[in-house]
Amino acid sequence: MLQKPLIGIRWKSLLAPWQEIDWLLLALSVSLTCLGGLMIRSTELNEGLTDWWSHWAVGGVGLVLALLIARSRYELLLQWHWIIYGITNFCLVAVMFIGTTANGAQRWISIAGFQIQPSELAKIGIIITLAAILHTQPTSTLSGVFRVLAVAAIPWIFVFLEPNLGTSLVFGAITMGMLYWANVNPGWLLLLASPIISAILFSVFLPAWFIWVGGMAVVGWRSFPYPWSGALGALALNLVSGTLGNFFWNLLKDYQKDRLTLFLDPDKDPLGGGYHLIQSRIAIGAGQMWGSGLYQGSQTQLSFIPEQHTDFIFSAIGEELGFVGCLCVLFTFWLLCLRLVIIAQNAKDNFGSLLAIGVLSMIVFQAVINIGMNIGLAPITGIPLPFLSYARWSLLSNFIGIGLVESVANYRHRLRF
Repeated sequence: MLQKPLIGIRWKSLLAPWQEIDWLLLALSVSLTCLGGLMIRSTELNEGLTDWWSHWAVGGVGLVLALLIARSRYELLLQWHWIIYGITNFCLVAVMFIGTTANGAQRWISIAGFQIQPSELAKIGIIITLAAILHTQPTSTLSGVFRVLAVAAIPWIFVFLEPNLGTSLVFGAITMGMLYWANVNPGWLLLLASPIISAILFSVFLPAWFIWVGGMAVVGWRSFPYPWSGALGALALNLVSGTLGNFFWNLLKDYQKDRLTLFLDPDKDPLGGGYHLIQSRIAIGAGQMWGSGLYQGSQTQLSFIPEQHTDFIFSAIGEELGFVGCLCVLFTFWLLCLRLVIIAQNAKDNFGSLLAIGVLSMIVFQAVINIGMNIGLAPITGIPLPFLSYARWSLLSNFIGIGLVESVANYRHRLRF
């Protein structure tokens, strides 16, 4: 008679360190990882590769790390954030000197036969650092905002020089998302993003550039304490960024230029830079409503899409699981992001809330850009689909981020009556 209650007590004591974590958030992350392994196996079924096992193995390691981090108090990171920031930059600098090169990019460090990608772990490092700074730094002044930007700019430059355009864009999304959550003036955030848009419009459609520059002058007028200074500053910023667009364009590698332009018209180079996108759209369209079935997609099984198990894993989902399968994946991401927002809102302090929003910004940006480039709505930037693409260090960093958010949930204050 006493056996069942004793078993229940043992389970409760065993799960006590994780009693308050968000189990749904963890389950959603694991579900996406499991689906990712199945789709990776499908893309490599006729090639004899076993990357799907590696994907699940790394996911298992990530899950263990997430659980260990979840039972640790995240507040302790406040004492170590500058050390974490220093280690992050040191590793990124080390890549430039002792890193190994693959596919025209120097992104990995080989240690005892293992390939470590510091740029992926740097995303977690910058989230922790910015959360610690914004936790105490007022964002109502330009000096406070510029300090945050200066801190984020150093690792961003190192990542951009690898070159790793995709991850550098993720750094920008993380910074902007965390600044927004820290109640920075939305007009300032728009002005921060305006130089990139201005440079693109200057090269693509000049009339739209004139309209944009005028609009940014109005934003500067409304956003700053001194209207005339704000308007003139915004005007000068966009005029200069538009004319300097060609200069920064020439800094990009040829393959990066192709990725940024061919998504607009991939038929310009159907056998070269536009090949991936054309085949991806064919695969997704062939899936129709219910898909052709797991391991049954012609584009996927005949390897029409090179390296489909990494950046273009969503095309395999679209072909073999169809429109319904794609909707299920999108709904899972939406629900995962909803849990992140809820945890951020219920965090006991600003530091925990900012950690959750940093992880949210990282996952949302990567998911939107990756799915967008699979269907032709975004340039191909080499950003993996979180939890689904075969990208071991990206998967590991995502689980570490989930672990940080689970720690915020686990140690939030609860009202007890």
